[in-house]
Parts: sequence; C-alpha cells; structure tokens
Amino acid sequence: MAGLAIAFGSGAMTNSIAEIEHNDVLLIIGSNTTEAHPVIGQKMKQAARRGARLIVVDPRRIELVEHAHLWLPIRPGTNVALINGLMYVIITEGLVDKKFIEERTEGFESLWAVVQNYPPERVAGITGVPAEKIYAAARLYATTDRAGIFYTLGITEHTSGTSNVMNLANLAMITGHVGKEFSGVNPLRGQNNVQGACDMGALPDVFPGYQKVANPEVRERFAAAWNCQLDATPGLRIPEMIDLAAGGYIRAMYIMGEDPALTDPDITHVRKALANLDFLVVQDLFISETAKFADVILPGASFLEKDGTFTSTERRVQRVRRALSPRGESRPDWQIICDLATRLGYPMHYDSPEQIFAEMASLTPSYAGMSYARLEGNGLQWPCPTPEHPGTKFLHAGRFPRGKGLLQGIEYQPPAELTDEEYPILLTTGRMLYHYGITTRHSPSLESYRPEELAEINPAQAAELGVQTGDRVTVVSRRGRLVTKVKVTDRVPPGIMFMTYHYKESPVNILTNAAFDPIAKTAEYKVTAVRLEPAS
Repeated sequence: MAGLAIAFGSGAMTNSIAEIEHNDVLLIIGSNTTEAHPVIGQKMKQAARRGARLIVVDPRRIELVEHAHLWLPIRPGTNVALINGLMYVIITEGLVDKKFIEERTEGFESLWAVVQNYPPERVAGITGVPAEKIYAAARLYATTDRAGIFYTLGITEHTSGTSNVMNLANLAMITGHVGKEFSGVNPLRGQNNVQGACDMGALPDVFPGYQKVANPEVRERFAAAWNCQLDATPGLRIPEMIDLAAGGYIRAMYIMGEDPALTDPDITHVRKALANLDFLVVQDLFISETAKFADVILPGASFLEKDGTFTSTERRVQRVRRALSPRGESRPDWQIICDLATRLGYPMHYDSPEQIFAEMASLTPSYAGMSYARLEGNGLQWPCPTPEHPGTKFLHAGRFPRGKGLLQGIEYQPPAELTDEEYPILLTTGRMLYHYGITTRHSPSLESYRPEELAEINPAQAAELGVQTGDRVTVVSRRGRLVTKVKVTDRVPPGIMFMTYHYKESPVNILTNAAFDPIAKTAEYKVTAVRLEPAS
C-alpha cells in the first residue's frame, strides 16, 4: 500500500479479479497464489489454459510454475535488482511506452540513472536468475498489451518491501501497463478484509478512506462528526509498539483479532514485550497464544455471527449477514467497542452496523455513493463517489490520484540478514493451502489432514543430515531454535528451506528477523539465515 501510494497516489489493487482470465501475460511475483489465494489462483490457471503466458518469479517450484511460460527462480531478498534488470532490457531495447511516459509520469531520467547500472548479466549474479530468462521475461511483458502484475507478501515482507512495490509500479508505468482494463499492478490482500480494515482507517496515520490525520481540513470534518478533538500526530506501527512495550514505555495494549505471540517475527522478543505490560486486553474467538498473556479476554463473534461489510482485494464492498447467533457471552466487535468507549467516558451509541457504515460513507469520498441498499447483489467497487456512480472496475484511467505517476530509481540493498558459515541456509516462510492463518487449527478435518509442520528442505541438505521425509530436525537461527518434521523435496533449491507459520508446536517466528521496512514497518519474514542440526 505504501509503495503504490507513493508512485500512484493510491495503494489498492488497480484491476478486478474477473479481468485475470483475460490477461495475455501475468507477471506473478512473490505470490504462491494457488495456496494463499486459491480462488484467484484458479483464475490464473484458467488464463493459462486459455493461452495466457505466466511469468512466475519465486524461489520455490510452486504449483503455478507447472503452468508457467517462464519461471524465474529468484534468490529471496533480491527483487529490486531483478525488476531493475527487466527495466534495463525494456529501456535499452526501446520497448517503453514513450507516449505514456511523457504524458502521465515524471522522473524518468532519475529512474534511468539507476537502472542503467543493472544489465541482466550483473543482475543474474545478484538474483540467481539466468540472464537469458531476464531478457525473455522483459520482452514478453513489455510487448504484450494485456499484461498484469500480481504480488503479495513475498514482495512486501522484506526490509525493501516498499521499494519492491515502487519498482513494480515503475515497471508498469514505463510500459504503459496501468490505467486500463486487463493491465495494472495488483496486490493480493493476505486475508479476507485486509483491504476493508485499511479503508476504514486501521492505519496509524489516516482516517477512513486514507485521509491523512495531519490534514487540518480532514481532521476538522471528523472532529465535528464525532464531537471530539483529534490528534494530528500519526500513531505507531506494530514493531514500534512491541519495542516500546519491551522497554516499558507502553504499559497497556488492546489486541483484537491478531495473534502477535505466534505470527510476529522474533516472537521471543514479542512475548517478553507482552509479559512486560501492566495490562493487556485480547478480543478474539479463541484462546490464542497472545490471549495467554491477557489480563482480560473479550469474546468476539465470527463472521457468521454478525452483520456488516467486507471489502475484498479488488476494492469490492460486500454485505455480510448474520447466519448464527453469537455463542455464549461473545458479541459483535462493534458492540464491544461501543460499550468500552462509553465506559471510558466517550458515549458511543449506534443502532446497527448500517448506521456506522452510513456515517463513514458521509465522511469518505471514495465510499460516498455507497449504502446498504446499493450493496445488494454483487456489491460495489470503490471509488464510488455519488449515489448514481456504478463503482470503478479499474483504477487510474486518464490520470493518477497524485497527478502524474512518480518514477524513481531504486538501488538494490541486500536483506538485513545474510547467510554465512555458521548459518548457511536461507529460510523463507509462507502459507499452505490446508490452513488459513492459525484459526483453522480448530477444524478437526483440516487438522487430521495436516496436523503438523513439514518444513521443506532440498535433497542435498537432507543427505548432509542423513534424514528423510517425516524425520525431525532442529532449525537454529541467530534468535532461537525449534524442532520440526521435514519434507525432502526439490521444490526448494539447495541452500534454501521453507516453513509455514501455522503451528504453535513449531513456531517459525522464533527464528525470523524483526528487521523491518523503514516506511511500512513490515518485517522481513522472507529472509532468515539458519542452520540445520539433528533433532535432539
């Protein structure tokens, strides 16, 4: 979101899911789509069967590689260098869209000043991707009219995450592959309502609709609606909060629907921070690992037990309707928040989620034309500024929200942590199809199918240790160690291994590095130096 907001002025998926099947080229980078986003992954496979050519950039031989025209097996953490290499080919071979660059962008000379130092032969040494594949991918992407970029956490969970995204925006703009149907830059959100949460202001520097808290006119409008004074100072992001809690500066926390004691990096540090709090409230469906640190647990309701809206990865706002009554003492989150605010001295009362949505729409230009009545059926895609507006299928037709798109040269910076003799293997993390986050561990059927971690290691590493699939090994990083079963597979190349974060019995984030992107503060989950030892 941060990278696209800098480049375009808006940080959302530019196109629609329905367009995927009709793309002629799909550049899929940092996204194991068939496992992390299986519905969209199916659309990509349908596009391939229709004749679309897939360029898959991933260190692992994921399922989409079997459908790909080109597989670029990148070394984790080297995305900026690879994208620079693609742009080098496109610019030097005259494959740019000169009209688009001149009319709709600024900063091309700044971009070229950096990119000219990244010929594919040099990039191959940094990324591990053969130079001939870089040439082929660049030519294919640049010369195909319906070309879309699709990415997710494999791009963003790096210390260079924002730079990675800005460079993808550079790539799309110099080829004119944005601002039209079937071409754009498409982040796939990691969970079902991540887009909606961000739209509603669940970020420390904005009100709903990405309206900056530092803008006095915006602040005055919300202050008048809410009858209170509002701070102009942006708040903190999660890594900053954890560090301040560990240092004793933050004394209380309220955590809702999140499990940082399992899912945040360097969880030994996270757990020490949570234990150091004077008071912790956790609002959740289950007794999560984080809830074990709580002084008070507030039982929330699941999506089946409440009304409201979700906004999907394609900016589509959809109604959610209650199918079951909340169990036990659990209640919908909005009711809990209203009661808590009232008891803290700020009377907050709403009769329904519809009333809350109407208030938000009245304050948020991109949602201003939406109402529960208009969301019936298939919902609406924002921006939808008036009650007559049909919603927006794709973004940036004619102009970008910031005016001209910003091109800027981005130098490659190595990951925060590199391998060495003591820690010679690079661990990267992600998801699997059979579990969704950590909540599906409560499903007996899914649990019976995949009850424990099977870390993927290459046959070369397995031979060194003398282990086979199903055996246990100890994985050690500079921050901690754990024991896990392994799966021996050539899906990962020598020197790289893969684990998921779903299992509290083998919590991979004991190992991962808490170093984070300087702008978005997203941690570098995808690059951790480790070694393997026999299980003790």
